[in-house]
Amino acid sequence: MTDESQTCPKCNSPYGYQDQHLWICPECAHEWSVSASGEETQNTPQFVDSVGNELKDGDSVTVIKDLKAGKGTIKSGTKVKNIRLLDEPVNGHDIACKVDGHGSMYLKCSVVKKN
Repeated sequence: MTDESQTCPKCNSPYGYQDQHLWICPECAHEWSVSASGEETQNTPQFVDSVGNELKDGDSVTVIKDLKAGKGTIKSGTKVKNIRLLDEPVNGHDIACKVDGHGSMYLKCSVVKKN
């Protein structure tokens, strides 16, 4: 039995699964939310930080946990300015940015908090 909310609105994959308040497609990594009536919610922000704040291009964020980056480590509390949100995720990462001392890289929304 397939629930309509499990079908990905982006790639039509039937394997969507629910993670807290969002549905996630394991094939294309698209995330969406479904209201009680079963229709896709139009006002749900696509990019949210680790605590649920909406992220936009140009925002400043803080990394909330230590991240390995090549041979170095981006420490928790590192501030990142002027982020760019990606239309298509790159290996599950949805933020493009420059981190001081590390250069250009991609981050996930789940490891940052909006300033």
